[in-house]
Order: sequence, then structure tokens, then C-alpha cells
Amino acid sequence: QVQLVESGGGLVQAGASLTLSCAASGRTFSNYAMGWFRQAPGKEREFVASISWSGGITAVADSVKGRFTISRDNPLNKLWLLMNSLKPEDSAVYYCAASNRRTTTSTPANYNYWGQGTQVTVSS
Repeated sequence: QVQLVESGGGLVQAGASLTLSCAASGRTFSNYAMGWFRQAPGKEREFVASISWSGGITAVADSVKGRFTISRDNPLNKLWLLMNSLKPEDSAVYYCAASNRRTTTSTPANYNYWGQGTQVTVSS
């Protein structure tokens, strides 16, 4: 089992920056690729970004490319999502997830463990 706890969400104005954190515990963090997803009310869960087990490969959704950066620190068992130039359409509950595939993947079904989520609200 891997336990994931997100933090860092909040209410910000458009154009602001926010960094989300995900703390992992349980099995060896470096065994897993990690991802960030988001879900807005009435919408399906959406891929945001993913990072390979070593951190050497990353992938981000087109909607956030150039604004969001995913990173990880394996010794600290931590995952981050740096979000710059936030827009109202970025408002959602953000989830971190762990995949035993070890490489980047944008498919929610490929993730084995999920956190409870943290709310991000961007006002215009």
C-alpha cells in the first residue's frame, strides 16, 4: 500500500502561483511513477502531469504546458506541482496518484493509489 496526502491548495487570483505537495508513505516511493490529475464539478478526472520513477521523464497536459511543472524528491518521498499563471479554468480538486508502471502515463486506470485531493480555486 502507498498512502498519499496532498496539500497546498487554496483560493488565489488569476495570474498567481501555487505549489501543491504530495507526501507519500508506505512502499518505496521510487518504485512508482507519479501523476497529478484534477477534477472540476460535473467534469471527468483530467490528466495534468506525470513523472517517471527517477524524475528523468515528465509529461504535462497541453492545457497546462508552459505553466505547470511536476517534480519529485525520492529520498524525501515528496511530489510537487508548481502552478504558475493560474487561470479560473484551473479550478478543481487536484489529486496525486502513484503508478507501478514506473514511467509516465496519462491514463487514470494505470494508477494504483490515489490521494484524497486538495481544492484549488482561481478567481478572475
